[in-house]
Formats: sequence, C-alpha cells, structure tokens
Amino acid sequence: MNITKKEYFMNNYKKIGLTALAGSLVTLGSVQAGELSVSGSINTTLKFGKGGGNTSRTIGADRDVTFSGGGELDNGTTFSVSTTTNDNLGLSASTTTITTPSFGSFSFGASNGSVSYMYDEEVPQAYEQASDGKSNMANAIGNYMDNNHVVYSAPTLELMGASINAQLGFSPQATDSATSTGDGGAHTYSAAVGKGTEAGITIAYEGLKVGFYGSERERTVPQTAASSGNYEHDEFNGAWYAKYSFGPVSIGYSETYMDAGKSGTTITTNTKKTERTHAGIFTGEQMSIAFNVNDNMSISYTSADETYDTQDDVATAVTTDDDVTQSTDAIQIAYSMGGMSIKAYNMEITNPDQDDNAADQSVTEIALGFAF
Repeated sequence: MNITKKEYFMNNYKKIGLTALAGSLVTLGSVQAGELSVSGSINTTLKFGKGGGNTSRTIGADRDVTFSGGGELDNGTTFSVSTTTNDNLGLSASTTTITTPSFGSFSFGASNGSVSYMYDEEVPQAYEQASDGKSNMANAIGNYMDNNHVVYSAPTLELMGASINAQLGFSPQATDSATSTGDGGAHTYSAAVGKGTEAGITIAYEGLKVGFYGSERERTVPQTAASSGNYEHDEFNGAWYAKYSFGPVSIGYSETYMDAGKSGTTITTNTKKTERTHAGIFTGEQMSIAFNVNDNMSISYTSADETYDTQDDVATAVTTDDDVTQSTDAIQIAYSMGGMSIKAYNMEITNPDQDDNAADQSVTEIALGFAF
C-alpha cells in the first residue's frame, strides 16, 4: 500500500499526541492524595444541683465525631480541614487551615475556633471550666468572633529561650450567628453590630506561660445625647492569664473584662444581670491549682469571682450599691484508663447572675467518657 508524505506525517503526529496524553495521565496519577481520618468521643453525664431552682437531676449524652483531612503542596504549604458534628449530626465546629513554610497559617472558620478560645478561663483544671457549672462572662469573652471569621497565626518566634506566638482575627460582621455560612452564603444582616477584630499573644518560658487578648466590635446604632441615658459605643473584651507548672503541680491566675458598649440602664443589686444586654461593665478573676497524682489521676481547685458595675454616670443616674459579685468554688477530679475516663466536679455558686437576692446554688456532675 502506497502512503503519501502527508499521511505519513499525520500518522506520526497522532502517535506523538497519544504518547504525550498518556504521559500526562501518568503524571496526574502520581499526585499524592490527601488523607482523611475520623475520631470522636462519647460522654454520659449525671448532673444534679440544689438551690435557686437548680434542683433537677439529668442524665445526658454527648457524642462528637470529628472528620479531619489535609495534604501538602510541592512548596511545603499544607492544608487541613476539621469538621465536628454534635449529637444531632449538626455542625459543631468547622475550620479550614492553610499553613505556609515561612509566613504562618490562615484559618477560616464557622461555629467556633476564634482566637478568644485560647485565652478565656485559661487556668489549670482537671475537668471542666467554671462556666460549666454556671454561665459566666469569662467564657463569653470575644465569642462574637466565632463565625464568619479569618484568623492569622504568626510563626513561632524563639527569643532568649522563650517561645512567642501571636494571632490576629477579623470578622466583617461579628454577630456570632448560630448558623454557619456556606459557599457563597451570607449571614443575616444586623443593623446593631459591624466588624470585629481581635489579637492575642502568648509567651512561654520553661514552666511559665502568659497570655494577653483583646477584641473590639463595632456598635453601629447611632448615638443619641448622653444625657438621655440611651446610647451605644464600640464593645471591648479583654483577658490575660499566667500559668506555671513545676513537677506535678500547676497554678494559674486570669483576669477578664467586658464592656458591651451599652450605657444608660440602671440595674439594681437584686436583679439578674445578662452580659451584652444590660449596660455596665463586667470584670472577673480566676485562680486555680491542679495536681497530677499520677499518670492517670488529677485533681484541681478553682475560685472564680465576677463583678458587675452599672457604670451609670448619666444625669438621671439612681444612686445604688451597684457592685455585685458572683463567686464560684470548684473542686474537680479526673481518672483515665486508656480511652476511658471518669470525671467529676462540684461547684458552689453565690450571687448567681450577679443577683444578691438569688439563692446560692450547688452543681455536681459525674461523667463517663470514651474516646476513639
């Protein structure tokens, strides 16, 4: 069979093209895929209390499943995602993190994971934070940054034996919406609040670790005359802590501050106070000591005080003794055997919700947990 020059060259071009395509497919097939892992925990709790209407006994269940995955690019940049579901298979937390070799990491989150979680109630505990027995201001510091945010974490700086870590956070609308934002979605607009910013820094040297945190959120409601006693200003939350560990013992101290940006409402001492609803300033301090009896058992004691002050200095102010302190004393114990743990606490609360007319409360919890 006679083959023209044109047919000869066309057949060779086809062979070259097919060879190149096959090579490309082989190259794509050699790319290393990322990894996905699943972990979780199951906790069954018995919780009961007395005083102040808190007399119920409840058996509860907490089942969390976390899906974690990630991979690495050719330049050393890594990416990871962590998504946790709660008992109803709803979203509890979801964070995507991109970590560069030299410039730190960037995290985009929904539900929780803002910078504040590294600084609120940051004192040693064997089991739960003091806010588990009774809701408090310290646990709410900066939580309006939970959703719709980006966090930058700088690379660790080593200086004269100390390790320094810093974080910055930003939210275009710091509403702490209960629903996460999906791809291309948007939070419900709020006319009352605008953007939120936050920053934190920790310094660790041998057994000592200290941290400082501050956050501000815009209040966008226009101000009126101060003499009317009804105006708003930007909200500020702050916290600092110090922890020191020596052998099996750890001690810690923390202070928190919340000015919700509201003014003009006079609240008397025998009324329940609600953070970010009532005007005034909340300040708090926590002290704790924890002791590791051995590799499996630990115990701790925490004392927490939170004081409310109306800061009512407008022309129509009513003279009252407006400083009221909620106090919590917590004793905790934890024992673990491999993936199983038994934990318990008892918390005694006086002046709950900064109401000096409210009955004292006692809350006890016993938990059986399994991790997988």
